[in-house]
Amino acid sequence: MLITKMFSRQNLFLFLLAVMVLMAKLIPFHESYNRYFNLSAFIDWGIAGIFLLYGLKLDLKEVVKDIANWKLHVLIQSGTFILFPLLVLLFYPLVKDSGYVSIWLSVFFLACLPSTVSSSVVMVSIAKGNVTSAIFNASVSGLIGIVMTPLLMSFFLVPAEGSGHQGEIIQQLLIKVLLPIILGILLNPFLKKWVTRFSSAIAEFDRLIILLIVYESFSAAFTENIFASVPALVFLILAFSVVFLFFTVYHILGFIARKMNFRAEDRITATFCGSKKSLVHGSLFLLVLGIPDDQKVLFLLPVMVYHSFQLFYVSWLANKIAKRTPDVEV
Repeated sequence: MLITKMFSRQNLFLFLLAVMVLMAKLIPFHESYNRYFNLSAFIDWGIAGIFLLYGLKLDLKEVVKDIANWKLHVLIQSGTFILFPLLVLLFYPLVKDSGYVSIWLSVFFLACLPSTVSSSVVMVSIAKGNVTSAIFNASVSGLIGIVMTPLLMSFFLVPAEGSGHQGEIIQQLLIKVLLPIILGILLNPFLKKWVTRFSSAIAEFDRLIILLIVYESFSAAFTENIFASVPALVFLILAFSVVFLFFTVYHILGFIARKMNFRAEDRITATFCGSKKSLVHGSLFLLVLGIPDDQKVLFLLPVMVYHSFQLFYVSWLANKIAKRTPDVEV
């Protein structure tokens, strides 16, 4: 029943994402509205709040308890932060001198993101995988992503204004991401019960901030006619690229897991957790990394398409795997 409710909320969230895009088209948020409600400032504080709550929710005991299963953890994190970027990097020589480099960079941004947390754990649970290791890797992935995502992107992001741009990115990472997480971890022993009691409300706050980021970004895109630079062909290329990326990573991780003689439960966890990408982190890093306003929508599109696809397809796949007998190959 709990899992069914979670997926109904995920489906509602996908619907609300579409509503935000439609609202941005029909009722875009203009800068002049900030004198009534400063949306950008609210989102900035919301980003810090999300990572503060992330630190509060992080169960350090679970993290320590599952360290022994290190081969599985290495495979999952390697898939997330090495295999994904490497697969996209293979296509860089084909686009570096063309007009498609921005499209490539938006897919590379997706490839550099951490794994998602809640849906990874839920789907592993449905498929009867190793839930403890799923929790461990989903949590650790977010922490690793604080360093790895900006580091990987720094090789290709062009500073917008002078040499101070990288310093500003580091400052934003410290203020909006790292410090709130550290503060949350420090307050974890005192506020853990409070976080557990209001976990549903906290999850809704996460979604609210993401929806507002999508609304603000698409509002700017529609008011400045940025979609003229994202024609239907570009969208189709992005959609095909991210779906192809998912299946490639999923099957490579499954192949490696079998070669390493992992148990069926660990193979499920490796393929499910290692092939996920987080819309939460994608939306937040979009702002923290200082992506130019005229490119925000282009960077959001692959993340949103991937997020939607992984929810629908992997939920179907998890239920299919759950119905198999234990001796069937995963």
